[in-house]
Amino acid sequence: MNKEKSSFEKLGVNLPAILLPRKGTDMPKWSVVACDQYTSEPEYWNEVERNVGDSPSTLKLTFPEVYLENGKSEERIEQINSSMEKYLKENILETHGSCFIYVDRKTSHTPSRKGLVMAVDLEKYDYAPGSQTLIRATEGTVVERLPPRIKIRENASLELPHVMLLIDDPEKSVIEPLAAKTDSLEKVYDFDLMMKGGHIRGYKVDDEETVGNILSALEKLAAPERFSNKYSVGKDKGVLLFAVGDGNHSLASAKGHWEIIKCELSAEELENHPARYALVEVVNVHDAGLTFEPIHRVVFNVNADDLLSSMAEFLKNENCSYRKINSMESIVYELQALRANKGTHAMGFCTKEGFGIIEILNPSHNLEVGTLQCFLDDYLKNHPEVKVDYIHGEDVVLKLGTQKDNIGFFLPKMSKHDLFKTVILDGVLPRKTFSMGEADEKRYYLECRKIVK
Repeated sequence: MNKEKSSFEKLGVNLPAILLPRKGTDMPKWSVVACDQYTSEPEYWNEVERNVGDSPSTLKLTFPEVYLENGKSEERIEQINSSMEKYLKENILETHGSCFIYVDRKTSHTPSRKGLVMAVDLEKYDYAPGSQTLIRATEGTVVERLPPRIKIRENASLELPHVMLLIDDPEKSVIEPLAAKTDSLEKVYDFDLMMKGGHIRGYKVDDEETVGNILSALEKLAAPERFSNKYSVGKDKGVLLFAVGDGNHSLASAKGHWEIIKCELSAEELENHPARYALVEVVNVHDAGLTFEPIHRVVFNVNADDLLSSMAEFLKNENCSYRKINSMESIVYELQALRANKGTHAMGFCTKEGFGIIEILNPSHNLEVGTLQCFLDDYLKNHPEVKVDYIHGEDVVLKLGTQKDNIGFFLPKMSKHDLFKTVILDGVLPRKTFSMGEADEKRYYLECRKIVK
């Protein structure tokens, strides 16, 4: 038992006390997609609200970002806190004790994506560039985005995860062995997710042998010598065990909340306070059901010609140019040819007037997303009326980018197998570089955990 406790501490993981809806709850209405999805599609969230109605739902425990700027934030946060207390008081949520949850998710794009819900130690997580902690961000964190999110957590009695962490486990030693044990594990949920989210099954993992096997496999991944050999790095590089794949700003907000409250805790409370930990789902980057998709950009309320000429000027030392073409099919064809030259960056765009290609012959960034985001960040500073959103799916880029006063940018995908080594060697990627699957494949809120004493 002491060895197991030591392993938990060393790995920065924890067996969380899981809360799930009591039997008889309408689970498809309970579980809704991550709050940072469909932020430019209010019609999606209107449909979710109609589906949920008065039923118990995680919609009432979370803050969809589509509503962040409607002027009713304080009221919504109060309603969230009130709903949490109500669900606890009325026993809508029931405890399943301390356990991991093995998750098997089917989507419209993959028959199976496997995950493991656990809690991670926020003391072993740092989103700062150059961090060498066990748990690390993979993309830049916008610190200005954290205060409103920390405020949501400030008086919350519960947390619900949409954070997904990745492990680099080519031998499939941590999560995948659980697939052969489902007959001996207690199934705690099995239902269709709303809004084309697919199907999800969850199994309780709490027996000592299975938990011990998971810890042992994680310890092998985190062994310093093995880590050094695997990535061909020196001992100056700290072990990266968990890379944040989705929900970095949510995890950073949990960290911010913990940093605030821990100042007033005793030494004993520091060790055991539930807010020290955050609930996450861990996924193997080598899972066949996990795909990396590009996150495109749509810029709103902008003169597209001014933006394009400003981009060419901003990147003139990198030999940037653009030209207009006649169709989306031409974009696809030309980008394939241009990207064969690995030293060139190329991306497509669409506006109400038509389509085009942007080329950067001598880029200073490693990825197209870095080149584009560097320009957009500068452009938005001088054009406060202009807004940008981060979009999953080319169809949505087409829909929004071809509307009046908008422009959409199409970006390429990065290989998921390059992620860990890139983050270890180069640090965090530009924000919104990749998406783990499409929008409807994102984590749905389901499990809960108390974060107050």
